[in-house]
Amino acid sequence: MTRLLPLAVAVLLTGCGSRKEATLGSAFEGTTVPIAAARHTNSDARVVLSGTMTEKCPVAGCWFVLRDESGTIKVETKNAGFVVVEVPLRSTLVVAGRVVTNGTERVIDATGLRY
Repeated sequence: MTRLLPLAVAVLLTGCGSRKEATLGSAFEGTTVPIAAARHTNSDARVVLSGTMTEKCPVAGCWFVLRDESGTIKVETKNAGFVVVEVPLRSTLVVAGRVVTNGTERVIDATGLRY
């Protein structure tokens, strides 16, 4: 029985190891800017944001809300050809996209996402 304990601990630790990073949409690079800065950026500007997904489309996963220490912004993914159905809420994400105006609010039209 005492010989099984180290094996059981090893199996548990392996399952809790670091998760491999996943990319959805197009691969991207760039300097991350705060969400507050993206809200005041010119329309059609390309940005990279980092934050936590706090809400997502409950049906198709075609949009989500990203939050950082400076605020929140809606991110739309349908034009990028991916959805966030499988991405857990409260995941830390890095998102690339274009700033667009949706009615009166600024949103991000995503091109890629890493989590």
